[in-house]
Amino acid sequence: MNVRNLSERQKAILDFFGDFLDEHGYPPTVRDIQHGCDISSTSVVSYNIEALKKEGLIRKDDGISRGLGLVNRRTPRREPDTVAVPLVGSIAAGEPFPLPNDEPWSGVAGIDTVDLPQSVIPSGEGVYALKVKGESMIDALIADGDLVIMQQTDSVHNGQTAAVRILPDEETTLKKFYAEGAMVRLQPENSQMDPIRLPAHNVKVLSRVVAVWRLRV
Repeated sequence: MNVRNLSERQKAILDFFGDFLDEHGYPPTVRDIQHGCDISSTSVVSYNIEALKKEGLIRKDDGISRGLGLVNRRTPRREPDTVAVPLVGSIAAGEPFPLPNDEPWSGVAGIDTVDLPQSVIPSGEGVYALKVKGESMIDALIADGDLVIMQQTDSVHNGQTAAVRILPDEETTLKKFYAEGAMVRLQPENSQMDPIRLPAHNVKVLSRVVAVWRLRV
């Protein structure tokens, strides 16, 4: 291990990593490093972490949240009060987004994460976040720019707020779901907007809302 071979940015990441461990008692996330070292994107951070890993200075476990560690340093694994949740896209009526599968999210290229309080994250698999675009759900206190925490499912009860995919257009939308015989009503929570009624076979439930988180600015 020869730190003289490292770039100034990689040295800064190592310094930040050690300071973060000393202060918090658990390792930083990629986003923590991005902000703490004033790096332009999480992909740049990931590139440099891989370089440090190859130099034998950082270890990386893709199977767990906050899976980074310094080689030859015991990390006091105090449980953080936040959980890194995959932020897989935005939702209004737009492009499809990826869904959780059996692979660890932290190892999926291009997937961003957001740290959220453990208290708002449900137990179980298939939990992810979406950023809301638009005001169709403002009467349900879900505003433009909020994060909705979703849990993957293929069915919901009437009146539950769900992310659904509309076929064959492959658009996604966030609405209250109501099954009405052979039809489905997708109800906005905005008095200025009309419901969407579609044949049931044209609506695929992707996930249900389990929490809403408003980002502070």
